[in-house]
Amino acid sequence: MRPDGVSWHDSVDRYARPDLGRTLLALTTSVVPFIGLWALMYLALSVSYLLVLALAVPTAGFLLRTYILFHDCAHGSLLKGRRANQCLGVVLALIVFTPFARWRQDHTGHHATGSNLDRRGTGDVPTLTVAEYNARSRGARLGYRLFRNPLVMFGMGPIYGMLLEPRWVGRSARPRVQRSTWGTDLALALMVGGLCWLLGWRDFVLVEAPLVVLAGGAGIWLFYVQHQFEATYWRRSPEWSYEDAALRGSSYLRLPKVLQFFTGSIGLHHVHHLSPKIPSYNLQRAHDESPIFHSVPQLSLWQGLQAVRLKLWDEDAGRLVTWAEVGTHGSPDPAGRNGPAAVVPALARDAD
Repeated sequence: MRPDGVSWHDSVDRYARPDLGRTLLALTTSVVPFIGLWALMYLALSVSYLLVLALAVPTAGFLLRTYILFHDCAHGSLLKGRRANQCLGVVLALIVFTPFARWRQDHTGHHATGSNLDRRGTGDVPTLTVAEYNARSRGARLGYRLFRNPLVMFGMGPIYGMLLEPRWVGRSARPRVQRSTWGTDLALALMVGGLCWLLGWRDFVLVEAPLVVLAGGAGIWLFYVQHQFEATYWRRSPEWSYEDAALRGSSYLRLPKVLQFFTGSIGLHHVHHLSPKIPSYNLQRAHDESPIFHSVPQLSLWQGLQAVRLKLWDEDAGRLVTWAEVGTHGSPDPAGRNGPAAVVPALARDAD
């Protein structure tokens, strides 16, 4: 609560008002250049594939920026009215290859459970505690290590996260989510099939493949670093609070202005998690004008890149730790000890 008795959450609600002019400007500076550059990449195929790859960098940037607008639609923050956001989100879903209703449900769950150790697994990056890692079999530990390897997470991750995983939904899912998934799959099949027929499947793949890797990899890294930094916040349910999860468990990634543009200011993630209804173009102003945000965890670009080294949550120390701090292997810890020190005897046992 502020000294005047008003909650800080309520005090930032004035920024959660979409402006149609700024929304149209955001779309014009995201979707339009993406489509134009995609076409230019196709035309460049007849010149040089190196030129195609060079053009893929800014094109992937505009694709990432488009994804942030898709994300805003899921929160109902880009336009006035739930229906308007849903319609726009369904259209943008075809560009980012992601079913709108399904992703909205998963992402809403992420906001409701983020930084809660007892409710992990909904729309977040899988993270084990040191004790949980120790208690797993060799095979399970190896699987976790492979998953957390940057080459897998940021190399193979975009292919799985953008192209494969969103294409399927279980029968237990809500009918709305099932319709969203199968409807998006059908629309994508028609769109991609039409482009392959018109341009040739080989040329389509040569243009689209680097965009999936670049934009997808950057998107996964952004999502990772927004919550996975050394002094982040994780608590068990009795001690967890939504406000602390937003202000202490979500980073302020201070990017150069050009990168902030392409990432839709989502690096101001602390503001977004406290009030998801704030459109991306209002995040910086909300941060600058609200004192509650001035003492949140801040990361530079270099610190964000270094955060990839963090692998496990140490409940004793209250921070994320690296493999170097816990060792490169592990084995079940019958004493049930917790923290990096618990892994050291396990290393000796594995070596024997």
